[in-house]
Amino acid sequence: MLINHQPAESLSVSDRGFTYGDGVFRTLRASHGQPRLWRWQWQRLAHDCAALGLPLPDVDPLLADITRVCAGIDEATVRITVTRGQGARGYSPASAPGSTLIVQASPYLAAPDSCFRDGIVARLCDWRLALQPRLAGIKHLNRLENVLARAEWTDPAIREGILRDSEGRVIEGTMSNLVICRGGALLTPRLDGAGVAGAVRACLMATLPLQETELRLDELLAADEILCVNSLIGVWPLARLGDWRSRSRTAAEQLAAVLAEAG
Repeated sequence: MLINHQPAESLSVSDRGFTYGDGVFRTLRASHGQPRLWRWQWQRLAHDCAALGLPLPDVDPLLADITRVCAGIDEATVRITVTRGQGARGYSPASAPGSTLIVQASPYLAAPDSCFRDGIVARLCDWRLALQPRLAGIKHLNRLENVLARAEWTDPAIREGILRDSEGRVIEGTMSNLVICRGGALLTPRLDGAGVAGAVRACLMATLPLQETELRLDELLAADEILCVNSLIGVWPLARLGDWRSRSRTAAEQLAAVLAEAG
């Protein structure tokens, strides 16, 4: 782990990322020190830093940090965290004169091939996401909603939970973005009120005719395919969600091919 480009194992308890969740992060895969889908990871990091008024790290030193933390790890999971830095007690961000950059890596743990080959089982979460348009799409450090949603089940056969917002719109998985295929059209939920806009979602939207739309539960369950996507899992097609069953594999294969081509 590197903190502000220096080896370190701890963070000050006065850091606002710890005290208030005042920061953003990205999680990505790296192969031999080279981050995958970097164009979209960097795009999302820049967007989120700007949205919260956080200093954006310089790209070249950040890439050098990723290479350093991945030394000796052929396939790595990398997390980049940017906080507003250390500050005095109180909510005012003016008390934090700088920022903190944390780059850490661990061996990438691949899911079984069956998650893509056979599809996964998912459940509909009881937890509802609160609406906050100013924070919608941002991968900020306040992920308590996802933690509590994920705590709803312990069955290892269930790989993901589907989250709706407080008005009943389908938003995302607890750890993934959603893509559905219905009648040949590719759709993804709008994230203008809640949710996290991931780098894989951004890549797919830049490459495919993937349309953002307001998605209700009955529309989700009318899909031929439901797909979970993120930077670590790639594409996981759902085999089953309650009484719903997958009726196609076309979109799953298409999305996987796009991500393989994008790197």
